[in-house]
Amino acid sequence: MKKSLILLGLVTLIVVAMSGVLQAQKDMKSVIYVSSATATFKKSPTGGVSMASLWGDPDTGAHATFTKFEPGYDAGMHSHTNDVWIAVIKGAYLYKDDAGEKRVGPGDFLRVPGGHKHWSGGDKTEGALFYEEGSGKFDIIPAK
Repeated sequence: MKKSLILLGLVTLIVVAMSGVLQAQKDMKSVIYVSSATATFKKSPTGGVSMASLWGDPDTGAHATFTKFEPGYDAGMHSHTNDVWIAVIKGAYLYKDDAGEKRVGPGDFLRVPGGHKHWSGGDKTEGALFYEEGSGKFDIIPAK
């Protein structure tokens, strides 16, 4: 009897997990359209940044967002666990690392590998609006 209950629980867990995976795969096969002008942005608790999720969830895994940096935003030196891809739409995403500084403007693309130490911020006048994709959960690890 005990083994039957354990087996039933295990089968139930597998079925629930698989239904979640299948739903996620179904969602990725759907057409997604979001305008940055009408997207719903949520402010970051740390301030200076807001994000609108387009697909996935930046708190848990792979994702895409429209992200805004307020004018003059300073993220400080940091890294991310996962790769991040950025395409600027408006304003300028300011970037610095050991190789130098870049002003990433509208139509420009930047890939930051996971674990790469860098500084980022928004243009002092316009801030920045950019499309961001992450290969996994989004995090900011302050540099030591």
